[in-house]
Amino acid sequence: MNKALEEKLARIPRKPGVYLFKDTKGKTLYIGKAKVLKNRVRSYFLNSTSHPPKVASLVRKIQDLEWIVTGSEVEALLTEANLVKEEMPRYNILLRDDKSFPYIRITSEPFPRVLLTRKVEHDGSKYFGPYTDVKDLRRTLRVLHKIFPIRSCDYNLNDTTIGEKRYSVCLDYHIKKCQGPCEGLVSEGVYQEMITDVVRFLHGGTSHIRRRLRKKMEQASQEMRYEEAALYRDQLTSVEKFSQRQSKATATFDDRDIIAIAEEGNDACGVVVRVRGGKIVGREKVFMTGVSEETEGRMISDFIRQFYLITHFVPGEIVVPSLPKDGATLTEWLESKRERCVKFIVPQRGEKARLLRITRQNADLLLREQLRKRERRKELVPAMVAQLQEDLNLSVPPRRIEAFDISNIQGSQPVGSMVCFVDGKPRKRDYRKFIIRAVEGIDDFAMMREVVYRRYARLKSENATFPDLILIDGGKGQLGMAVSALRELGLSYIPVAALAKRLEEIFLPEHREPQSIPKGSPGLILLRQIRDEAHRFALSFHRNRRAKKVTASIFDEIKGVGPSTREKLFGEFADLKSIAEASPKSVKTKTGVSLPVAKAIVERAVRAVRKKETN
Repeated sequence: MNKALEEKLARIPRKPGVYLFKDTKGKTLYIGKAKVLKNRVRSYFLNSTSHPPKVASLVRKIQDLEWIVTGSEVEALLTEANLVKEEMPRYNILLRDDKSFPYIRITSEPFPRVLLTRKVEHDGSKYFGPYTDVKDLRRTLRVLHKIFPIRSCDYNLNDTTIGEKRYSVCLDYHIKKCQGPCEGLVSEGVYQEMITDVVRFLHGGTSHIRRRLRKKMEQASQEMRYEEAALYRDQLTSVEKFSQRQSKATATFDDRDIIAIAEEGNDACGVVVRVRGGKIVGREKVFMTGVSEETEGRMISDFIRQFYLITHFVPGEIVVPSLPKDGATLTEWLESKRERCVKFIVPQRGEKARLLRITRQNADLLLREQLRKRERRKELVPAMVAQLQEDLNLSVPPRRIEAFDISNIQGSQPVGSMVCFVDGKPRKRDYRKFIIRAVEGIDDFAMMREVVYRRYARLKSENATFPDLILIDGGKGQLGMAVSALRELGLSYIPVAALAKRLEEIFLPEHREPQSIPKGSPGLILLRQIRDEAHRFALSFHRNRRAKKVTASIFDEIKGVGPSTREKLFGEFADLKSIAEASPKSVKTKTGVSLPVAKAIVERAVRAVRKKETN
């Protein structure tokens, strides 16, 4: 443990809150909550030999920590859930793709609309969801619009716009899919009564709607309004068809959620079966990661916290296979959200236990299917990659290829680049830049050796994954230096190839002559693409380095211009030419320097641009 971390541990308060463990780069490793921060955080560093492997691995990587004091344990729970969702720390249990789950939104307008949305806004609208099955959600919306004449326009309807007759009815009104609120053909009270039925429908309450529609149909028929009666009949048919899909689950009419989790290795699937009014009205699935070595109670706790953070309806009963960790705090939070009593139930027999078994079976099936899909994706080898394996006679398909290039002008500002392609596609987050440090003068061979050595020495120290193929931009000389670096690191088993620019020849370490690969081979085409990308990336980095050096030397001579001023200058202006064309007053306003300094900056930029144009 470093000294700075020890000092922070001594300062942690004895209050409820959230703690964040960080690594050497300041990246968050884990976010947790505590009733007493000092006790909880210090427990990680005491008796560390008794920790399970996952926690022991976390503790070894902790180099810094932060904490947020909260007013209560419930506040800490909410803060933790929000931070985990935002930062996605490696050692937390994470719900996958929860930010993209869709909802049904009922807008807060005099004449509300019913929409599908993926963004929750705090504007007074009502939200139903999240829905993990988009097909089922769209089916529900179609049924809604069949039953209820909800407006589909986005007009701003209020007393003023309706009174001024700004809008006219559209086709929906004429085909009986809208009641014409834009022209005041339906009162706000009647329209809101329909929206109340929409809310009931989304909560699973269809019996009241069926009774009301049947009553209206019979009344219209008795009064010989047959066209209107037929409309109510069609709406009633849609409701009944939808209700038939909602199987009866319990003898009571309570609202409850049934939660079960299936796990395998580091992956899990959480399933929530929604029971409303005694009927199953929906099933949501959420895949989770980071669950290895976690207890069932901990997984359920994390799942409940993150799932109900993004859902807007909390039932009175939540059926679970075992009580969640921090159950009392979770109950307090859910009751404050529901504004009524909430209880966790662990059934041993009866209909709730039967529902829990069914939910667990669903979770098992969904998780197995997800893992099978992942394995199938791994097994699919793109044709270009398969052809390259054949062209180079490799033992395994080169699914991950890392390519290197060097860029310099007469040995000045030398840099190296490394690009990464996975299954024939660039993975830009794995690209790397290198500033040559150990080589002086013009020696591309030594520069290539330095870059390759630094790259794989680091991967070796981090126990990271090595590529299936290393591609060198160059000929036999650069290839030999790369092989020398790998041999020194004990990595000579990694396949290496070089692609020379002049004749597009491929060289391999064990062959003196270039390989005879057909020019139209998909494998060779892929290598060219990767080589060209490595060259582009190196050249771009080199140009940026040269530009920074030129601009730094130009303005460094001006008294009052330091690194922060230069940063502001090139943050506000695109290049030297734009600075030269600006007025001193503009430079002063945008950078905050004095007017004499601004004048000197513009004059220096003008001289540099003229010199460049002359040359």
